[in-house]
Amino acid sequence: MNSERLPILITAIGGGGHGEQILKALRLAENGRYFIVGADAQRNSYQATFVDEFLTLPFASDPAYMSKLLQICEKYRIKALFHGCEPELKLFSKNRAEIEGREIFLPINSEEVIDLCMDKQATNQRLTKMGFLAPKYCVVRNREEIGQIDWFPVVVKPSVGGGGSANVYIAQDQTELLGLANYLGLDTIAGSFVIQEYVGTPGDEYTVGVLHDMDGNYINSIAVHRQLSGQLNVRQSVTNCTGRAELGNRLVISSGVSHGYVGRFEEITKQCAEIAAAIGVRGAVNIQCRFVNGKVRVFEINPRFSGTTSLRAMMGYNEPDVLIRRHVLGEKIDVDFSYEEGQVLRGLVEYRTR
Repeated sequence: MNSERLPILITAIGGGGHGEQILKALRLAENGRYFIVGADAQRNSYQATFVDEFLTLPFASDPAYMSKLLQICEKYRIKALFHGCEPELKLFSKNRAEIEGREIFLPINSEEVIDLCMDKQATNQRLTKMGFLAPKYCVVRNREEIGQIDWFPVVVKPSVGGGGSANVYIAQDQTELLGLANYLGLDTIAGSFVIQEYVGTPGDEYTVGVLHDMDGNYINSIAVHRQLSGQLNVRQSVTNCTGRAELGNRLVISSGVSHGYVGRFEEITKQCAEIAAAIGVRGAVNIQCRFVNGKVRVFEINPRFSGTTSLRAMMGYNEPDVLIRRHVLGEKIDVDFSYEEGQVLRGLVEYRTR
């Protein structure tokens, strides 16, 4: 290990999630200042070729996970730890005192913010209570409650979890909604779903990053105006049969893979910064929204680094690097520091593993 570089551990770097995004961002950091240790449950992860040391870790549900993680931290004298998937985020939050007690920088939000944002019903309730214009929503647990919904089209999603647009669908009438309820298991023990108002058009969609330091001080914000086209970026696209022309010809749900024009978009980022401050963000937060009639309409908040972290870093807005520089290296970070703007597009790249 090069003692002149700061040892960083990133978990769950495989699979194309936000762990890989953090890895890409930190590799873009100035002067290669980091010695990057990467870990994943899969031994043949191609991302292993982009780290200084690669190790395997079990899934976060494994009882041995934390002891193995801490062994790695001790061996490599890790100074900053980044989670790469949401199960690890929950586990790191639960074990925050033990991790930070080893003088390891852990850039995650408070347990309260994590729990709030990972519960879609609670998030929507909080936003509405604070006066922000969230889409109409309700939680349904049986067919009687479904029968009371008359404000189509709607987006159907699990009440808890479901990051990356997993199990998220559009329903344009009662027949489709009941069919989705059957498919998603409404009658199971854990069966409850958020039914959320579909708002805006595909051209109105943004993913917005708001960054605070770990003391809660605002640093900066950025947005990606999503380009929703093609199989990589769209989860579902259906013809609009509702008669509501203001929603466009097609109703679209984006996938967890975002790209588009990266910029400041002050009308949007200012409103999202107000939301982040109101819920008490510490570190990074990612707000998924549509911008309709001059107002941000939030449909999801992820209390972590984004799936667009590397896109932002390409423009000089490197969130994990900024937090390390602020809290580990003791640098002063300018509020609303400047960064570039422009189009960033994604595609597929094939790798041969051995």
